[in-house]
Amino acid sequence: MKVIRLKRGYSISELAQLSNVSKSYVSEIEKGAQTNPSLNVLQRLAVTLDVPVDHLVAEPRTKMAEQLDHEWVTLIRQAMDENVDKKDFKTYINYIKYENYRENEKNERKKGSSA
Repeated sequence: MKVIRLKRGYSISELAQLSNVSKSYVSEIEKGAQTNPSLNVLQRLAVTLDVPVDHLVAEPRTKMAEQLDHEWVTLIRQAMDENVDKKDFKTYINYIKYENYRENEKNERKKGSSA
């Protein structure tokens, strides 16, 4: 992110102010001390820097592309546009796990009653 910031001619203070993110938080992201910024923060920084969010992540873009296909990137962007945060994602994942558990239990009961 630092390279992009410098190419745009922003100081850390300017980027922080324009993005409505604290100066210390921007600095921590750049130094790698903050490795898990929220999607909302990344989106604000990306908008200010006029780059896609995936340009701000620490991993090289090619590795990121291997891990995230177009559909995932689209879903993440949609979630960010709708202000879905990490807590919401975790809640949804737990809900899906619970629903899968219930379905497995239901199937096990059916197997048990037909045996």
